[in-house]
Amino acid sequence: MQNRKATYQLYPSSSQVLKLQDQLHTHQQLWNAALEERIDAWQKNKLSISYEDQCKSLTIIRKDNELKDQWASLNCSSQQITLYRLKKAFSSFFKRLKRGETPGFPRFKSQRRMTSLGFKSHGDGWKFKPNLKNNGKPDDFGNIGWGRHGTLYLQGVGHMAVRGQARAAGIIKSCEVLHQNNKWFVSFTLECADIDVQRQRKRDDYIAADWGVTDLMTFATASHALTTPSLNDVVFTTTENPRWYKTTEDQSIALAQKVSRRKKFSKRWKKAQDEKSRFEAKRARKRHDHQHKLSAAIAATCIRFSTEKLDIKSMTAVKKDTHKENTFHREVLDTAPGALFQKIAYKVSETGGQYVTAPTKELKPSQTCICGQQKKKARSERWHRCGACGFEAGRDETAALIVLYWSFGILPPLKKETKNKNGQEPGESPNRRKTILSDSVLKPRNHQPSSSEFGGV
Repeated sequence: MQNRKATYQLYPSSSQVLKLQDQLHTHQQLWNAALEERIDAWQKNKLSISYEDQCKSLTIIRKDNELKDQWASLNCSSQQITLYRLKKAFSSFFKRLKRGETPGFPRFKSQRRMTSLGFKSHGDGWKFKPNLKNNGKPDDFGNIGWGRHGTLYLQGVGHMAVRGQARAAGIIKSCEVLHQNNKWFVSFTLECADIDVQRQRKRDDYIAADWGVTDLMTFATASHALTTPSLNDVVFTTTENPRWYKTTEDQSIALAQKVSRRKKFSKRWKKAQDEKSRFEAKRARKRHDHQHKLSAAIAATCIRFSTEKLDIKSMTAVKKDTHKENTFHREVLDTAPGALFQKIAYKVSETGGQYVTAPTKELKPSQTCICGQQKKKARSERWHRCGACGFEAGRDETAALIVLYWSFGILPPLKKETKNKNGQEPGESPNRRKTILSDSVLKPRNHQPSSSEFGGV
């Protein structure tokens, strides 16, 4: 069994919107009151308040005659989830503190920052009824499939129409109601059978990828398992970086300036803020859609996908002694490599394939040659030249090739960079024989892999 998320859009009536907003406001008050209780207990008595203690206090409050109308009308399990989220926030705070990182103490939330409600098991204050395929009649295997759309019931709100479709039906475990950009959504956690989430694989290629900013990904593909290093058995392709932020930078700056010119929390400020939020949400959806299509195309063609392990936090860390804006950090975050590789990983596993990550610190794909010689390169150096064996190729293509050879276990032993007395690399000579990865082997740098190359989406 595997857990999957399915998100639908909610369509509440005007009166139901007010009820949902009122519930969000109550949960915001609960969060702030619970946080204040923890802070006061420690500051005054050095007493640590646990999640269990606050759940007991919640039970007492719900039974109080004066507070009963405000607190007892809401689902108790939903309120417990809000308290549990506060517990997780404190747990993460103490973990960061132990690791020596910036702690980030849990803070009080305004109404604008309280954007979701959590609910526990199905039937406890909520119930979802999806539309069924074939009017609820089972198929040849006795399974009843979910169709599009459905109806959601929430305690204190009523029945609401939802639109969307889950990729695979399953047992509904929990749900979360979200308020984003003046729209309402509901996200379900489903427990699905392994057979229901399986994907079809059209080819059994071995793919190694190098992520980058110039090109989003560079692929080295072998149609069969390699036993010895061979360039003739490897095909190189690249996928273009869409640069979502760069292409919309002017519009993004104009909207930010529009917000800054308005008086904060005025009607005109809220209107400009909503316009900016809608624009950013649309850009995020485009990125999300592009990643899903690319990852699905990759998963449909490979039996094993290999890539280096990325330390995104280190790549995007800002130095404390400088205030200069680093465009590379923005470019890295704009590609969202963590989300991209997460999508590739679970989709490859759904086809029965393997997802493998190479140890970056030991392998150093962008600084290693196919002969095993390692040489440090500047980020601006985009062409790989080896002074030991004479091999030359693009930096990204070489990195993808190194990961591919490593995945087969055919990469020669790694040799760290050394120089002789004359400052030359070992074997470096004006008359050395060069092995250059020619243009006939490499695809153009702006080549976008088509659906036929990856077997379709």
